[in-house]
Amino acid sequence: MLLAFPDYALQSQALAAAAGLRCHIVDVHRFPDGESRVKLPAALPAEVVFCRSLDDPNAKLIELLLAAATARELGAMQLTLVAPYLCYMRQDAAFSPGEAVSQSIIGRFLAAHFDRIITVDPHLHRVDELCVAIPSASALALSAAPLVADFLKTRLRSPLLMGPDSESRRWVEAIADRAGFGAAVCTKTRLGDQSVTIVLPDVDLSGRQVVLVDDVASTGATLARTAEQCRERGATRVDVMVTHGLFVGDAIPALKRAGVSEVWSTDSVAHSTNVIPLAKLLAEGLLARSRSPAHGA
Repeated sequence: MLLAFPDYALQSQALAAAAGLRCHIVDVHRFPDGESRVKLPAALPAEVVFCRSLDDPNAKLIELLLAAATARELGAMQLTLVAPYLCYMRQDAAFSPGEAVSQSIIGRFLAAHFDRIITVDPHLHRVDELCVAIPSASALALSAAPLVADFLKTRLRSPLLMGPDSESRRWVEAIADRAGFGAAVCTKTRLGDQSVTIVLPDVDLSGRQVVLVDDVASTGATLARTAEQCRERGATRVDVMVTHGLFVGDAIPALKRAGVSEVWSTDSVAHSTNVIPLAKLLAEGLLARSRSPAHGA
């Protein structure tokens, strides 16, 4: 059985259909004081799959804790979490004394409650494999790069794919190689949550179509600043493609003001920019019996 949460119901139902599973929507009620009541089916099979993308994570993590513990009490022996967007993966080190290393803390939390975890393009920096961030659980990181490449091939002819920083190089080049496009990477210095400096690569952009490619977009500040500079350097069109479109606040209007034509994302996070469904990719990962390496497609 696949248990879905109301905020990700449509995508979860598509995954259940692709994987041949029954789907039940978890009953979640939030009280005025912020607490949640979570209700599961009274009878559960031995193997249960939870599907929930972990944007807006603080409330969702608590509800997952309640749901996982209740599933165990109801007799479920094997719990899998499909979290297309996996939260709190960005901070893998303490940059000042006393700072919480959220990646390892949340990773241990998830590993303690789920036997298997499946996600897509997790935002990892100095950690190469998801199993390091989430110890003791079978952790599988799928890549949306082939789906992104195939989508872009249907929309544009010979664009330049550009990543915002060196950390995006491997992912951007994987998409470019599959699609047969050129690729380049910027140099980024982050000054704050919404303040960055961007240095474009030494590439002639005059008359070029550029697609800014990233794994996750939150405020959109980095992408907006990059788009502005691409326009200043002569790019005739700039589009944005991200796996995880969080797009908080006025991120989309800011991108449009910066000269971005189209903004596209996968449906890892429900948003109006979703153009690439992940159900088939996630179903393949869910149904795989062999242990796949992290970051496998």
